[in-house]
Amino acid sequence: MLMGKLQGWPRNVWLLTLAQALSMSATPIMVLLGGLVGAKIAPSAQLATAPIAVMILGLAAAVVPVGLLGRKYGRRRVFLLGSMLGTLAGLTAALGVYQNDFVIFCVGALLLGAAGAVVQQYRFAAMEAVDPIKAPRAASRVLLGGLVAALLGPELAVLGSALIDGSYAGAFLLLSAIALCGGLVLLGYRNESQWQGDATTIEPQTERPLGELLSQSKLWVAIGGAAIGYGMMSLIMTATPLHMHHMEHHSLADTKWVIQSHIIAMYLPSFVSGALVARFGHGAMMMAGLGAYAATIIMALSGSELLNYWTALVLLGVGWNFLFVAGTSLLPSCYRGAEKFRIQTFNDFAVFGFQAMASLGAGALLTSLGWQVLLVACLPFIGVQLMLLAWWKLSKSRVLQGGNN
Repeated sequence: MLMGKLQGWPRNVWLLTLAQALSMSATPIMVLLGGLVGAKIAPSAQLATAPIAVMILGLAAAVVPVGLLGRKYGRRRVFLLGSMLGTLAGLTAALGVYQNDFVIFCVGALLLGAAGAVVQQYRFAAMEAVDPIKAPRAASRVLLGGLVAALLGPELAVLGSALIDGSYAGAFLLLSAIALCGGLVLLGYRNESQWQGDATTIEPQTERPLGELLSQSKLWVAIGGAAIGYGMMSLIMTATPLHMHHMEHHSLADTKWVIQSHIIAMYLPSFVSGALVARFGHGAMMMAGLGAYAATIIMALSGSELLNYWTALVLLGVGWNFLFVAGTSLLPSCYRGAEKFRIQTFNDFAVFGFQAMASLGAGALLTSLGWQVLLVACLPFIGVQLMLLAWWKLSKSRVLQGGNN
């Protein structure tokens, strides 16, 4: 039976899942150690967390170039380039640590962010390797690699830190090695696509004007689900350790447990979320994700006990998964084959640009306005996605009545 299931998915999907597990392991290493390294070698204490911010900015800035390169040279070459960038990022960061050079270390973080922009393309490639009905499951299957990365990355950080006495350089050498391993896996990837987008009476390879593409309510629902899901998750997750440990004086061990539980909750639902999208629909899964986000805010506002934080962050992870898988798997139905790189690039720029702004603004919002205001500030974004869903439903009703979406 197991072999039957393995044979039911194209080789590319399995390769991308394994590559995701390896390549994404680099991010938790930087998240866990970037601030610690910054505290040791940054010119001022205020810049201690700058490497993590630089990594996120690098991801957002690289989205458009990655899309353009993919369109011109194909996914395989870009995926291998991303692995090379990840390998170089680890070596550069290790050099920065070894020489106590903060600028070099931040360059390594920037390169790691650019490599992450390539990794974010894996989910699109997986969906293109299967029939449309399997697209949500293919996307969620690749995201399962993130669950492995969430467990593997911190272990590599601890193991690597012990390789070179008194230095975190060893951890970033392991980061380089794991990125290289991801590239070796991707040597087996082949450019192919089972699905080139919606079939229409117009030639499938004909590109429509950008204005026509952006007039689709469904497109904005897909982008909004992923962008709002990522933005709200990043805002609350980034602020939680600062509020929980530094302001409410919970132990570092408890804070670490809450964050680890959150990361596991982000990826564990991928075992079923793709199948749930296929069964209940994208809109229903987005509503479930928004419901989990609303419950997150309520639980976080109701108290500052450990259980409040843990429950809120687990719900936040589940809500992110539902929104991101639903939004990602809905997106391909909004474009044709010739349009995929343009729309995927536009989508990821919105998603990770919003994530970057949320992550960078979390600390300032928390320290200036407080935890409660930060949480309440998330409610309008839930409202925006609800309005987008309502617009999509109304548009579909008009189409059924003979109108045009």
